[in-house]
Order: sequence, then C-alpha cells, then structure tokens
Amino acid sequence: MKKTLVLGASLKPERYSNMAIQRLVMYNHPVKAIGLREGEVAGVEISTEKEEYEEIDTVTLYLNPSRQEAYYNYIISLHPKRVIFNPGTENPKFYKLLRENNIKVEEACTLVLLGTNQY
Repeated sequence: MKKTLVLGASLKPERYSNMAIQRLVMYNHPVKAIGLREGEVAGVEISTEKEEYEEIDTVTLYLNPSRQEAYYNYIISLHPKRVIFNPGTENPKFYKLLRENNIKVEEACTLVLLGTNQY
C-alpha cells in the first residue's frame, strides 16, 4: 500500500479530491490530506497545515499551478517517490524541480489509476 498525501482536499463530495480520498481508503491505501478547510472524509482528517508526514510514497495534486508554488519546498521536503498531477494541475516548472530532487512526475488521474490497478 502506498501512503498518499492528497493536496487540495475538499469536503465537497462532488470534488475529485474528495472522490480520490474515498477511493484510496477503499483500496486500503493510508491517506493524509491537506485542504483549505478542516474536516473529515471517509475517516481521513483534512488538515489546513503543512504537516511533517513521514514515509509519503505519493503526493496527488488537486491544486492549480498558481496555488502549487506555496507548496514546492514542502512537497520536496517530504521526499515522496512520485507526485501525480491530476488533470488541470499540470505544471512544467514544478516538474523540473521535482526531477532535480529525484522525484518521479506523473501526469495522470488518480481515480483512473486506482480503477485500472495502475496505482
């Protein structure tokens, strides 16, 4: 199982980040979440702070590129194996920084990856 940080988590059930949290939990992946509002989705607490999480395998992004910049150093400091850029989050400038830090970049949809056993 891949410990995953959902960045841009939403309490709204119609949001893809919310669906991703639910699906990750359903597939037994340990999940951490950071969003604009505190709350809970599928038993996962959403934090509004940049927590010092240990052993994050994957960061899956649900933030547009202009909002990602505030998280560049934070994400790199977590030393994830990969960062998934979901549709609408593509950011070539950030790709370069991640690759320079030996972090894999994936342009993909977390929901699709999970649904097709490619996560």
